[in-house]
Order: sequence, then structure tokens, then C-alpha cells
Amino acid sequence: MQHSPPYPITPVSRPIEAVIRPPGSKSITNRALVVAALADAGSASRLEGPLDADDTTVMREGLRRLGVLIDDVDDPWLVLGTGGRLEGDTLIDAGASGTTARFLTAVATLADGPVTIDGTARMRERPIGDLTDALRLLGASVRSPTGCPPVTVQGPLAPGRTLVAGSTSSQFLSALLLVAPTLGGPVEIEVVGELVSRPYVSVTLEVMAAFGASIEEIPRGYRVAPTGYRKAHFEIEADASAAVYPAVAVAIAGGRVTITGIPSESTQADLAVLRVLEQMGCRITRERRAVVIERQPGDLVAIDVDLSGSPDGALAVAVACLFADGPSRIRGLGTLRVKESDRLEALRTELTKLGGEVEVDHDTLVIRPGPPRPAEIETYDDHRMAMSFALAGLRIEGVRIRDPACVAKTWPGFFADLEGMCRG
Repeated sequence: MQHSPPYPITPVSRPIEAVIRPPGSKSITNRALVVAALADAGSASRLEGPLDADDTTVMREGLRRLGVLIDDVDDPWLVLGTGGRLEGDTLIDAGASGTTARFLTAVATLADGPVTIDGTARMRERPIGDLTDALRLLGASVRSPTGCPPVTVQGPLAPGRTLVAGSTSSQFLSALLLVAPTLGGPVEIEVVGELVSRPYVSVTLEVMAAFGASIEEIPRGYRVAPTGYRKAHFEIEADASAAVYPAVAVAIAGGRVTITGIPSESTQADLAVLRVLEQMGCRITRERRAVVIERQPGDLVAIDVDLSGSPDGALAVAVACLFADGPSRIRGLGTLRVKESDRLEALRTELTKLGGEVEVDHDTLVIRPGPPRPAEIETYDDHRMAMSFALAGLRIEGVRIRDPACVAKTWPGFFADLEGMCRG
């Protein structure tokens, strides 16, 4: 694969002063696309402020392969509902998008023929067996020889009760929830074991409710009524996972940034990072449609935190720990091993290059700051590695990011926006 040349990061010469709106939420955009596609046949939903990036491109193309009509020429996007009647006998390429692979594996069981979901080489290493087991209990026929994509599914699904493990990814539960209102009868989903990344399930439920679904939380799971979905005019928030990067940039470099597009009532998972940055010495102010982060230049306060509910945001926090006043511990990171890369091992390797002394102990990352060193950072075809480690270059001379184009997965203009933010 041809990669773009390494991207040099220029250290800032003064504290940051900026206002920035990150792209629309990937998590919300992909959930809204699915729900709008399953809404009443012939109804048109409007998705305002969506994310236009690689992960949402493969979701749109996957839905189109299932017969969904989407007008994405301008914002807002228009999605024509199918009433859950989809076209089968097709192949969907989910690329490197976990939400697309997991969600469309469930959605494809509504199609009138078999559907195969495949993706990148890394996607073929990411487990999907917990989801396919749950779909089998609802009547699906599934072929997945490795327990990872490629996976071929065929419905129909029947209402009833199913079980899904919660310890690998909350996306399996979200996938089941998204299709449940269309099955013609009540569906009960029991979560077996601990549910990781629970805030992402809250986002799923909120999107479903906005399109008319009725979900009841029951002991160890959820009961979903057979409401179907109705059309909606749905506004998509700025992405809290993306907002982590300008927030951590200010934590590292000092200054003040206002991040717009995130309402005060938002429940996006990575907003938990704001509480961590407060512990590290930042001042956080939540406004009605924005978040303000402020910090005086200098060392950050070392932390001991559990980020199991917001693992995507943990990467940038780990980079910030290089500039802390002592050793830091970030716990609850077991799911990072099955993301776009083995992010735990990748963090250990790349933080060490920059001068940190780093240990991985099961699901815990221990980071001891050391004298900073210039380094060329390997990104592992992982957008969050590229964006997180770019922040280190705001204080360390000589940081270069390999394959910077990988940020197109969720924030195509990231490097230009980072430079603009730092210029003020």
C-alpha cells in the first residue's frame, strides 16, 4: 500500500488561543444512517451536520448495496426509509470501520438473500463471534469460519430472546438493538458478563428513541418494542472523540480553546476525558453548545484513572502523560487490543520512542515521563494513533507522523485544523 510521506509537527511558540468545531460524530452519524435506512418505507429522514469521512463512506456504500437510497451531495443528507425490507445477494466492504462491519452484519439479516461483510486485513482479525452467536439465537444463518470477517449472514430474524457477551465490544449489543424494533415482536437482549464502553450504548438508545423506538432497560439487558422507526430531522453533534485532540493539545501546550458543537447534555463517551484533564490541571467550562478548556503552560499532574468507558480518548491522554510531573496509570484498556491496531502495544512502542518509560500490565498502561526525544511515529494505519501522537509534537521538537493520510478515517482535515488552531 502506498502511504503519504511523514508529516512534521511544528512545536508551538506560545499558548494556544482558538475556537474549533470538530467534525460530526462518527458514532452518531453511523447509527443515524442505519436507523434512517430502516424507517418507514418511503419516508425521508434528514441528517444535519453528519461526518463525511472514510468510516461513514463505507457505511453509506454498504447501505446502498442493501438497496437504501441516500442523497449525500449536500448537508443535510437525505435517507429514504425501507421499512426494513432490504436487498440481499451482495458483498459489503466495511473497510476498516468496526461500526460498519458490526452494525451491517446485523442489518443484513433483514435482506431477502445472503449478504457477506468483509473488510481490510486488520478487520479480518477483529472478532465478531459474539454478535453472530446472538444473531443465530434469533434465527439467522451465519457462516464465519474464523470468528472474524468475512462473515455471511441470512435471515429472517424472529422476535424473542437472545444473549450477547459484553466484554469485547459494546458494538455487538448496539447492532442487535438497532435492528430489534423492525422484527415484528418484542425482543429481549441479555448482556452476559461485564459490558465495556457502556456510554456508546447510551448513544445508540438516544438515536433509536429520536426515530420513535421504545426501549426498556431490564435486569441484565434491554427489552425492545416492535415499533419500527419513523422518519426524523436529526441533528448530529460534533464528535467528542475528535474533540479530545484540541482539548489535550491545550493541556500539553497551554492556552485556551473553545470546542463548539457539543451540547451541555451530550452523553458521548469520550467527554469523560474532560474530567481527566481537570485532574491533570486544566480548567473545564461546559456551555450550552460548547466546551472551554484552559491551562497555564507547565507540567501536568500525574493521574491514576480508569478509562474503560472511553477507550478511544485514552490514546491522547496517554500522550499527555509524557508531560506529567510523575508516573501515570491508565486502567481498563483491554479493548484497545482489538481496535484498528493493537493500540496497547502501539502506545507502549511509540511512547517509548518519545522518551517515556512505559509498561503494559494486562489492561493497564503505566507511563513514566523521561527526557523528550525526537521520533518518527508509526501509526499502524490507525487514525487515532496519528492524531494523538501529533499532539506530542506541540512540545517535542522533531516529531514526524508516518502515513498522516490515515486520519481520513474520521477527520480528513485534522492536520490543517491543528495547524490553524495553533496559529490562533
